[in-house]
Amino acid sequence: MAAKLTDAYDLLATSVLLADDDGRLLHINSAAQDLLERSLKSLDGTLAVDLFTDPQAFNKALHYVSGRKLSSVRLTLTLRKPLENIPANVTLTRLEAMPWRILIEVREFEQHALAERNERLFQEIEIYKDTFRNLAHEVKNPLGGLRGAAQLLEMELQDPSLREYTQVIIAEADRLQGLVDRLIRPSQSQLSLSMINIHEVCERVHALIKAEYHDRITIVKDYDASVPDMKADMAKLVQAYLNLARNAAQSLLGDHSPIASRGNNPRDNDTYTDGDADRTGMPNDEHPVPVAPRITLRTRILNKFYLLNKVHRLVVVVSVVDNGAGVPPPLKDRIFHPLVTGRAQGTGLGLSLAQELVHQHGGLIEFDSEPGHTEFRMLLPLEQA
Repeated sequence: MAAKLTDAYDLLATSVLLADDDGRLLHINSAAQDLLERSLKSLDGTLAVDLFTDPQAFNKALHYVSGRKLSSVRLTLTLRKPLENIPANVTLTRLEAMPWRILIEVREFEQHALAERNERLFQEIEIYKDTFRNLAHEVKNPLGGLRGAAQLLEMELQDPSLREYTQVIIAEADRLQGLVDRLIRPSQSQLSLSMINIHEVCERVHALIKAEYHDRITIVKDYDASVPDMKADMAKLVQAYLNLARNAAQSLLGDHSPIASRGNNPRDNDTYTDGDADRTGMPNDEHPVPVAPRITLRTRILNKFYLLNKVHRLVVVVSVVDNGAGVPPPLKDRIFHPLVTGRAQGTGLGLSLAQELVHQHGGLIEFDSEPGHTEFRMLLPLEQA
């Protein structure tokens, strides 16, 4: 009878461990062996508590279940594995009339794999940023000399028509100077923290996008009113969220410029200038404007979420959702790398800068994309100090 039951557990995709009232393991199904990366023979007879890094929490749950104070207890623990420790949802359930008394179900956090991918991404980005910052510092002085020489030359020109050429040199030097400044600035600035409501950020971005694109894009607000206030840098979150929203808008409208005019000098609009359409990836004639371009600004709250190698009690999710063509497949793995863009006029700094600003708050940006639905999400821990 017992053998047939254990065979049935082995057919489950969920990791299941069977134990007695003392927490001694009697059987571990195939899925659990795969998760733990250990064999049934090596685990047989060991204590379940030894599989976790927090023995006190596990033993307390085991005491409640084995003592019949509770029929089931669910908690978040860190699971020991040969090469790493991973967070997991663990459920202890009491069984009656069975050869074993305690069923332990272990579920690896679904977002753990995504968090590992993002951790690798951050490591790659750090390498890129160090290279670009060193390059930017080397470029700044020659640019200043180039601009100064053009100004002196302009003063000596007798023919006003020739000043058009010096103005081109000055304008291009200013444009490159703005690009260099944006490569350097994020690492040099500190957070100015205050208590804010995330919907203030959303409303600011809504007003800016509405002013730029008017009625060419429908903007929907989908806010969760239960999201509490948080400690953050208001200006930097506005910058990051605006970059995501502008990126979505420019993706929806192709290479069409917004209605609102912008200064010729990149530094004239220094606060919000990096919303590059890094996602279009197709020529204008191959990227038709959707019949009804729509952007949704959305907020949600997550409980017990694994973010950047830590389980956070509460995480705020601030999303930009659009119904455009989606992120081109060749860009998906590199979308947050500096200077990576699918748009001819893009600088490739919008998403990279947004990711860094969110990372400074202890969070990250992730995305899902398919034709007709693309969602970029800022994940921000509420307990950020």
